[in-house]
Amino acid sequence: MPASGVSAAAIAARLSALGLLTRVEEHPRHTLVEAEIPESVTAETWREVLDVVAEADRFGLLATSLNGRTLWAVVRKTVPTTGDVGGPGHQR
Repeated sequence: MPASGVSAAAIAARLSALGLLTRVEEHPRHTLVEAEIPESVTAETWREVLDVVAEADRFGLLATSLNGRTLWAVVRKTVPTTGDVGGPGHQR
C-alpha cells in the first residue's frame, strides 16, 4: 500500500475510534477519507477530530440540510521526481 494509503487508513482508523462512520476512496492522485458527523458532537470530540485531520494534506466539512455533515480529508499521493513522469520526451 502506498504511503498515502497508510496515512489515510490511519486517519480513518482514528476517526472510527472516535465513533464516526468513515469511508476511504482511492483516486489517481490522492486518497480521500470521509466521515459522517452526527448532530450531537461534544467540543472535546471536535478537538480530537481536528487533531486527526490535521495530519492530512487538506480537509474540510461539507454541511447540507439534506445530507447532514460530512468531514473530508485528502492525503496526496507522492509523484516520482525522476523517470518517465511525463511520458516520452518529458524526462528530467
